[in-house]
Amino acid sequence: MAAENESLAQFETQLAELENLVQALEDGDVSLEDAVRNFEQGMALAKRCEDLLKRAELRVQKLMSSADGEQLESFDRQPEQEA
Repeated sequence: MAAENESLAQFETQLAELENLVQALEDGDVSLEDAVRNFEQGMALAKRCEDLLKRAELRVQKLMSSADGEQLESFDRQPEQEA
């Protein structure tokens, strides 16, 4: 459980860092060199956040599939519309 909380804290910290980098790039108040460095750092942060989200999704899938042996429906599935 402690590792799970640490992953959540890592995600939130890295997402906040990414948001700060994006804001600095959008403001345009940085030199080209700093903008490129921020972009590279932002790409790395985005990848780490994506990895953490995938791990969380796998954990949820495992939890859901272990409940009474039922299979988890895909997150991508669209809700059925009523006729």
